[in-house]
Amino acid sequence: MRLEPITWERLTDTLADRLLDLKTGDGSPWPRVAVDGARAGGTGELAARLADALRLRGRTPLVVGTEGFLRPASLRYEYGHEDVEAYYSGWFDTGALWREVFGPLDPGGTGRVLPDLWDPAADRATRSPYVELPPGGVLLLHGPLLLDHWFPFDLSVHVRLSPGALRRRTPEGERWTLPAFERYEREVDPAGRADVVVRADDPRHPAWNGAPDAG
Repeated sequence: MRLEPITWERLTDTLADRLLDLKTGDGSPWPRVAVDGARAGGTGELAARLADALRLRGRTPLVVGTEGFLRPASLRYEYGHEDVEAYYSGWFDTGALWREVFGPLDPGGTGRVLPDLWDPAADRATRSPYVELPPGGVLLLHGPLLLDHWFPFDLSVHVRLSPGALRRRTPEGERWTLPAFERYEREVDPAGRADVVVRADDPRHPAWNGAPDAG
């Protein structure tokens, strides 16, 4: 894959411009965007940048992080605190994401989205209020391992780190998750599946594979 240097500012401006004309695959009035990748790659920061750029263009964004849809600790740690298989396939409540985030944004949906469900620090429900996303509003879902659940994304951005960069930038206490990302690369090929690939080994100098087709 050929990648070219770009600044974060130009990257977010270009993506935001494309989102203004993006046609959803199923006729939904709400474009749904994935910002996929390890937290060490700055997916949350990129989603926030995109949200700011969309607001400047008169569109309403809704940023949702998968960390707000973790399963309770009793389920996440059922097989220990560093079980790679549990992290890969059982930490995130994908059923709740389908029900509370994607379902309301289906064609004919209400647009009434729950932005988070579970507080992992307190290990209890967040009790956050629902958010009404108006037609034309854009969902920006960020987090790891997003492209393996058949979520109906209309645009997918994968923030890619080389294995060495991922290890260096992952906090020591989270490095036990690295085999899950190796498996994700091997089984899902997120760079091959995503519409946009951003290499962020050096966060000061990103590179990408070019502007996506708005159609």
